[in-house]
Amino acid sequence: MTGFAQAVFLRAAGRIADLPPAGPPEVAFAGRSNVGKSSAINTIVGRRGLARTSKTPGRTQTINFYGLGESARLADLPGYGYARVPQAMRAHWRELVGAYLQSASRLVGVVVVMDARHPLTPIDQQLMDWLGAVPFFCLAHESGQAFAQ
Repeated sequence: MTGFAQAVFLRAAGRIADLPPAGPPEVAFAGRSNVGKSSAINTIVGRRGLARTSKTPGRTQTINFYGLGESARLADLPGYGYARVPQAMRAHWRELVGAYLQSASRLVGVVVVMDARHPLTPIDQQLMDWLGAVPFFCLAHESGQAFAQ
């Protein structure tokens, strides 16, 4: 677990050209806007402020990469769903995330963070279908409630 304690922010990719080169295995975090993806990352690595969090949906507008030593990376994807952003920004996020998912040869899995108070929605199902053969895991918790540290 040494790599988790040494987690560091690597880069933010706001454009396809900003995506990092192939490296160690990656696990991406996906889910609706403001569901707690960044909070889940902070809990996993045991650091409160590594991944920035906000109460305002749509704050994560880039794919943020975190290194776990030399052994792995985490990717925090922009949320989907109800963020109050222009349609053009949503289209850009879809393009960026799509390019990432197609080009991430080291992507070993996706954690789909979900609000346990809400049933699976069509947009959640669309994401899971979009992942194709990439393994995914659902992490359901009550949004607005902190993850246990």
